[in-house]
Amino acid sequence: MNIRAPKTAPSSLRSEYDFSVARLGKYATRYLQGTNLVRLAPDVAKKFPSEKAVNFALRTLGQIMSKSHGNTVINSRH
Repeated sequence: MNIRAPKTAPSSLRSEYDFSVARLGKYATRYLQGTNLVRLAPDVAKKFPSEKAVNFALRTLGQIMSKSHGNTVINSRH
């Protein structure tokens, strides 16, 4: 998907916007692979400094749950 955008910008765009080297569909493949974004509650987000920390905590919790409860999934509706 390496399609070049038109070299002329529509007149409704500001002059400082330069799309002459833009690539149409640059992130299309990544988008099609899917994402799983989860919004954390503010009090929970304060406990984790980064995405890496959240993933580590969830993996650890998953291992604990697998050992003690099989593959039980917690279903919580908040």
